[in-house]
Amino acid sequence: MAVSDHVDFPTFMEGVKKRNPGQDEFVQAVQEVAEDIFDFIADKEEYHAQQILRRIAEPDRVVSFRVCWEDDAGNIRVQRGWRVQNNNAIGPYKGGIRFHPSVTESVLKFLAFEQTFKNALTGLPMGGGKGGSNFNPKGKSVREIMRFCQSFMTELYRHIGADVDVPAGDIGVGGREIGFMFGQYKRITNEFTGVLTGKGLEWGGSLIRTEATGYGAVYFLANMLAAKGQDLTGKTAVISGSGNVATHAAEKIVQLGGKVLTLSDSGGFIHDPDGITQEKIDWVKAHKTHRRGRIEDYCDEFKGASFTAGKTPWGVPCDVALPCATQNELLGEDARTLVANGCIAVSEGANMPTNLEGVHHFKHAKIMFAPGKAANAGGVAVSGLEMSQNSERRSWKEEELQQMLKDIMAGIHKSCLTYGDQGGGYIDYVKGANIAGFKKVADAMLAFGVV
Repeated sequence: MAVSDHVDFPTFMEGVKKRNPGQDEFVQAVQEVAEDIFDFIADKEEYHAQQILRRIAEPDRVVSFRVCWEDDAGNIRVQRGWRVQNNNAIGPYKGGIRFHPSVTESVLKFLAFEQTFKNALTGLPMGGGKGGSNFNPKGKSVREIMRFCQSFMTELYRHIGADVDVPAGDIGVGGREIGFMFGQYKRITNEFTGVLTGKGLEWGGSLIRTEATGYGAVYFLANMLAAKGQDLTGKTAVISGSGNVATHAAEKIVQLGGKVLTLSDSGGFIHDPDGITQEKIDWVKAHKTHRRGRIEDYCDEFKGASFTAGKTPWGVPCDVALPCATQNELLGEDARTLVANGCIAVSEGANMPTNLEGVHHFKHAKIMFAPGKAANAGGVAVSGLEMSQNSERRSWKEEELQQMLKDIMAGIHKSCLTYGDQGGGYIDYVKGANIAGFKKVADAMLAFGVV
């Protein structure tokens, strides 16, 4: 084996920045992982000689395409679509499709990179990918969304398949959009295969997929607390977001005896000192999903709650925090505020919601901090189980799936302990997740040779 020159961390990151100009989100995601991986591979020559980290940080391919569609007024509209296939060393590419004005190549590359490690941590045979478009479904009619989804799939279909790349939903893409895209895929290929997950139960979907990401983030939080001899009973929780992940995280915290104080959306956050009960969570679900309403309307429905416009909820004192909205929503100053107010644990329900300064502060303060690639892996885990059910032409019962989800999250927690135990009772979950995910993917890549 050839002996390589060991590139140091600053030189490696300089190369990443040079090769990906203007792609700040992607560079941030690589840096967060590389900070921990460089120490781990320092004495492991095979990883250096085979340039494993450099190869993982370069997507297998980035597919970009034009999406043309016609709105209800007869105007021709043009959007851009992408599919980033980052790494398939341990299984078919797997990751969501996002429809949102903020979608760029950088955002999708960061998500696909994170997805590679997240999927590895689940223990299921799935590689990492992500896709989407800068299409904004808000304010569009159902027929406009259908026409866009069909046009998007007309380009995407040639790059995906049940054994190639299996997309799912993400921000702006729910069961309705998955249905439109699956219908178009079936129409073009004349195949009924498990090419998408997050499908309706009537046509190949899985039970508890909707709940899985939010539930999984709370299961991971519960595992962290249990490792310290604690549980969620009586603990106060601050949650950002009010969509699928946030509402189901709130639901599971209430079920486990905790008290949820906040939810949010792009307009601001609500604070309910009496606690957001199951009844109130059900109202939020209906309000956001069916009425497309704003979270501030909560205060008209439930007295005693207050709304703060244009702010995130991290200034509300709490025992635990779950950022469940979007990337880089929890900044360094927010992290300092949470720690100063007595927060003992943070479990990321979104993808990379804490910026690097915030991550560093949580680690410096040695609180329990679960990164998204570990804590929010429940969603893709159940997507992987949906793939298995599709392959077997069967459906598992809800109790079976709930237990599998709990077992997978417990397994991820155990992997983080293996590589993140710093002694003195402190577990660096970021380091543990990064190394455990990297090692599985890297060892598979070594087995395949230079490909």
